[in-house]
Amino acid sequence: MNSVNRRQFSRSLALGALGAALGPSLRSTALGATAARKMTLALTPGSIGVQVRNQKEVLELASRHGFESVEPLGEELSRMTAEGLQELMAALKGNKLSWAAAGLTVDFRNEDVQFEAGMKQLPSIAMGLQRAGVTRVGTWISPSHPSLTYRQNFQRHANRLRAAARVLKDHGLRLGLEYVGTQTLLTRGRYPFVHTMAETRELIAEIGTGNVGLVLDTWHWWTAGDTEADILALKNEDIVSVDLNDAPSGIPKAQQQDNQRELPAATGVIDAGVFLNALNQLGYDGPVRPEPFNKALNELGNDPACAATIAAMKKAFALLR
Repeated sequence: MNSVNRRQFSRSLALGALGAALGPSLRSTALGATAARKMTLALTPGSIGVQVRNQKEVLELASRHGFESVEPLGEELSRMTAEGLQELMAALKGNKLSWAAAGLTVDFRNEDVQFEAGMKQLPSIAMGLQRAGVTRVGTWISPSHPSLTYRQNFQRHANRLRAAARVLKDHGLRLGLEYVGTQTLLTRGRYPFVHTMAETRELIAEIGTGNVGLVLDTWHWWTAGDTEADILALKNEDIVSVDLNDAPSGIPKAQQQDNQRELPAATGVIDAGVFLNALNQLGYDGPVRPEPFNKALNELGNDPACAATIAAMKKAFALLR
């Protein structure tokens, strides 16, 4: 923003829009009891446009706004001294927080040199995550490629992700793969690639390391045409992490843009109740994080963004039966 006044004005507009989206039931559901669950409401700062300097700041924001788990910052944890880690873990425990999923730091989508550089760094990052008690790592799969056919791309993904998964397995870490079902991204490259739950499960089977599962996102579950039955066919151990979003209303599914989403339960276009109740039925015990890529939310400061996000998450979780 060019000035403090302009930033304050943008915040007020954005908060008004978000408040309208959350609806009149917010006051009664934000703090209301929900059905028994093992899932945790997770804070992943970058997914909601929140800027943080370090892991301590993530914990402070999560504690202040009522989140239950936080994204582990793998590179920082790998550099942390024993004393620093002890202090961090005491703060995590003291605030009754747990770890969500870390992001995979290996670039497996591009050239060999980038992949190999990431693989060289992965053991030390995995060790840092393990020292901190982290057990989950996630990444996403691009649904198209400009030059590789489906089979060529499938084999490259299997080989590269298998190598990464083996390193993670050596350090007690599971790897989650998020398929991208957005139709406008499926046609961006010449050759379509994995973009449904079934195809992702085929890729996981081909990797074959035993520590790879799914990252489920309501947005991609919906855009891919996956169903409640597809979720109920899974087991808790098949799911590493979950993202919760909604879609703008009045836009056909095939025309939805991946970077223009809504906070959970904002519009009801995506049935968060069906999605969350299916996960609850499985006994899913991992993190659920919002990833709306929402312009109004991104324009807020850290605390207003976290406040709007946790309110939306609680509204969605109030749909648990």
